[in-house]
Amino acid sequence: MTYRPLIGTSWKMNLTATEATTYLRELVPRVDGLHDRDIFVLPPFTAIWVARRELAGTSIGWGAQDVHENEAGAHTGDVSAAMLVDLGCRYVEIGHSERRRAHGESDARIGAKVRTALRHDLTPILCVGEAERFTLRVARSSVIRQLSRSLARVTAADLDRLVVAYEPVWAIGVGARAAPLGHTAAMQAAIGAWLSAHGARTPRVIYGGSIDTSNAASILALPEVNGLFVGRAALDPETFASIARTPIDGLPHKEKP
Repeated sequence: MTYRPLIGTSWKMNLTATEATTYLRELVPRVDGLHDRDIFVLPPFTAIWVARRELAGTSIGWGAQDVHENEAGAHTGDVSAAMLVDLGCRYVEIGHSERRRAHGESDARIGAKVRTALRHDLTPILCVGEAERFTLRVARSSVIRQLSRSLARVTAADLDRLVVAYEPVWAIGVGARAAPLGHTAAMQAAIGAWLSAHGARTPRVIYGGSIDTSNAASILALPEVNGLFVGRAALDPETFASIARTPIDGLPHKEKP
């Protein structure tokens, strides 16, 4: 099985629209010519229009960090899938651990958001990950439970239309370190196997959690890893560009045109 590596970033609650303009104008020329991978950025809602303006006509995709599960209505402060599509979004992040913790989002609600995104032809990036540094057996059980509950009503065919981002919660945040390569490989393989067992023909599973220029290549080289979801290191466009340009030559499991 081959695939195009997917490398992206969520800015979280960082960068104003003005700052986003500067960022993207620095990023675009730094990743120009990368045609063997897919790159995306997820700005805050207030800067998505900037991404549309600055990235239109480039190979870089853009999207949002959340979406409401309902089509419209009295949901103050929320944003619908149709609104994201109108802004040219291709991706939407769903179920990040910070949303689960700070906003009480359950697997059932996360699943509803995934289905809404799919109805609007958005690519959901479903975040899963164990809360603490458990043994591999416990970590696998925790993540498979999240998948089972959030994707219970997603059809087999639609599993090929989404991306799962494995982000161990203990590997996220200031002072954290990326998960050991062996743990990452085993967890990515378990997620891919679950997706395949439920009908996915080309499961796409990316890794997120304390990625930087020192470890991006070794993580991406793992056969089980289909891409990278970069956090705080990507708030610097030069650093994100460097990670996005991680060589894939010599990695036969990655598709090269």
